[in-house]
Amino acid sequence: MKFKFTILFLIVLVLLIITPLTDTSAQGCPMCKSTLEEARKNGSMVGSSLNNGILYLLALPYLVATAFGIIWYKNTRNKKSSTASNE
Repeated sequence: MKFKFTILFLIVLVLLIITPLTDTSAQGCPMCKSTLEEARKNGSMVGSSLNNGILYLLALPYLVATAFGIIWYKNTRNKKSSTASNE
C-alpha cells in the first residue's frame, strides 16, 4: 500500500512540476479574436458556436476521467467482496 502511495505521489509531483513549463503563447489567437469581434459587430452568432465547441472540448477529459473512476471503483469493490467471501 505504501508503495502505491509513493508512486502516486511521484506522478502527481512530476505533473505539478511539468505543468508550469508548458508554452503560454497559445493562450489566445489574435486572428481568432479579431474575427470574432468583427463578426459580433455584424450581428453574427459565430461566437456562441465557438463557445459551444470549447465547452465540448472541455467536457471530454472529464468524461474520460469519470469513466476511469467508475471502472476503478467497480474493480476495487469486486476485489473487496471476493476477499471477504474467501475468508
